[in-house]
Amino acid sequence: MSEITIIRATNDDLKYAEAISQLIDEAAKSKNSGLAHRTPEYIREKILQGHAVIALSGDEIAGFCYIATWQNNSFISHSGLIVNPKFRGQGLATSIKRECFNLSRDKYPGAKIFGLTTSLAVMRINTALGYEPVTFSELTTDEEFWKGCETCANFDILQRTKRFNCLCTGMVYIPKK
Repeated sequence: MSEITIIRATNDDLKYAEAISQLIDEAAKSKNSGLAHRTPEYIREKILQGHAVIALSGDEIAGFCYIATWQNNSFISHSGLIVNPKFRGQGLATSIKRECFNLSRDKYPGAKIFGLTTSLAVMRINTALGYEPVTFSELTTDEEFWKGCETCANFDILQRTKRFNCLCTGMVYIPKK
């Protein structure tokens, strides 16, 4: 197996969008997780914006994560964190998430970084990066963010509770002033 390289995705990585979208969908089905569907077009958009981190082993996708901005760049979310099953168990998710965190801090140093997850592993990674668990009221109020939850298998819970809670845990990193 070749070495894994983790980089901020560039236009050269657009060719991986379909494979990344499929990996996200497969993980959502196999883990019965809260991962929401992301189209290849959406993945390409994130890469073109300079808002994505990709892990490659040669020409094979090892992992991926992207950022999105909300409320006039005052909130940044990390989403789509995925590791190819072939490369799991090596700490790759932590390395990808750390690079995504650094990308967020470089581009938007004053923004709160947040995420929703059902994954204990992601909660541990976030905690190590300085995130704290919060209620959903501490997250962005941007309607576009919450629309992203519509393709999640647990969306009905979010709707029923009027966006008060779900199976996901909300976590936020607040930059020190």
